[in-house]
Amino acid sequence: MRTYRIILLWLALLLAHYSYSQNREVHILAANDMHAAIESFPQFAAIADSLRELYPSLLIFSAGDNRTGNPKNDMFRISSLPMVTLMNQMGFDATTLGNHEFDVNSLPPLMKYSCFSYICANIFPSEEAGLHIVPTKVFDVDGLKVGVIGAIQINAQGRPDTHPDNLKGIKFSLPKKTIGKYRHLAHECDATILLSHLGYEDDIEMAEAFPWLDLIIGGHSHTQLTEEEPLHNGVLITQNKNKLQKVTHITLTIKNGKVRSKKAEYIDVKSFPEKNRMAEVMVEYFSNNPMFKRVVGYAETPFRTKDELNYLMCEAFLHEGQADISIVNNGGVRLDSLAAGNITMQDVLSMDPFYNEAVVMNLTGEEILKILTTYSRGSLYHLPRIAGAVCEATIDKEDTNKDRLRSIVLKTLDGQEFDIHKTYKVVTNSYMQSACKSFISDPGSSLNIQTSVMLTNYLESLGVIKCKGTRYMTVKEE
Repeated sequence: MRTYRIILLWLALLLAHYSYSQNREVHILAANDMHAAIESFPQFAAIADSLRELYPSLLIFSAGDNRTGNPKNDMFRISSLPMVTLMNQMGFDATTLGNHEFDVNSLPPLMKYSCFSYICANIFPSEEAGLHIVPTKVFDVDGLKVGVIGAIQINAQGRPDTHPDNLKGIKFSLPKKTIGKYRHLAHECDATILLSHLGYEDDIEMAEAFPWLDLIIGGHSHTQLTEEEPLHNGVLITQNKNKLQKVTHITLTIKNGKVRSKKAEYIDVKSFPEKNRMAEVMVEYFSNNPMFKRVVGYAETPFRTKDELNYLMCEAFLHEGQADISIVNNGGVRLDSLAAGNITMQDVLSMDPFYNEAVVMNLTGEEILKILTTYSRGSLYHLPRIAGAVCEATIDKEDTNKDRLRSIVLKTLDGQEFDIHKTYKVVTNSYMQSACKSFISDPGSSLNIQTSVMLTNYLESLGVIKCKGTRYMTVKEE
């Protein structure tokens, strides 16, 4: 009997060694910045179904910003429950946290309904915050150990880009300072992955700093990468545009406990020929709210760019707030375009999903210019949009991204010099008020109206609108 057991043990060890020394694969389906695009879930779930037929142990991960951008999800009885339910149905394994996970204070109950893990290493919630988050998690894929670390973006104020009132009882650390503490995962696991809501440029920095990572599944900057993306210091970085336009199928080939090759395939979601019927039924149910279909205006011409919608929002603030100047952060508008025709409440709430209040402040011209320069952080993308004056932005012609700001000048609407000593009545949203209160004299006061309601009132008062372009901004290169 003892000899028989020895033979069995020897065979088991031999089999384990053989398996260890053979090429084996880990398959991952990755999404980022889904922003509540629930209408794309029938095709997204079908992609997962087709991959699971080939790879039954498929892992499904999200790099954060699962919510905010679709009122059918954001305004549900428990905000974002539709997204969590659809992610559960698909079989998500984990998500990291994006800054927009904190837009509405419903994250604690959502976690109770989630059948997947929330992984983030640089967040430290108090017990009262009620957040169930782990810094890392190891997944078993047919005997292979896949270690996952999560990280969320931190701005210059030491917090993610969301309203600070939604972050009470939560502390954060810098990602680069935190990730290095988990190097032991690379020794303990066959593959090590960073679920990153940091942005593409920061992901490159992480790859340079931590070459022991095998893969970074990125988000936050909505950067569409391709199969031709080179390895960065040996690390594969993946990322897609927002709202489930594409997802990534990643293949890691492992031999002798190390990743020997890595490959990313980018899949177009909307053109996928199949749909998951269960996801279809669920989306139909979550979409069944007649309030979203209410018509509040008519667009005689299309708004083809996000900036054109930014200035529509600015004009609504200016008109409804009876202000001299209005300011809207570029990220405050979440629609990229608006077709000609009826404008519905769904359009309004998709454009402005944040529940911000309108705020009035009395600021000097110098303070207005300081808001623009400080908040923009040298980036044309981050430069707030204004109405009531013209912002002349000069960008660096040597910058291939055409985003680096060299200077900002304010002019009156008729092209005269802007009076920086004069005091102006300024209307903005409560997020901008909070982000800028440390360097302006007037903390402002609420107008006791949500900005989405202000936009609705403006559209209803006009009835028919035309796109006026971006007449409050000029951009030149030097």
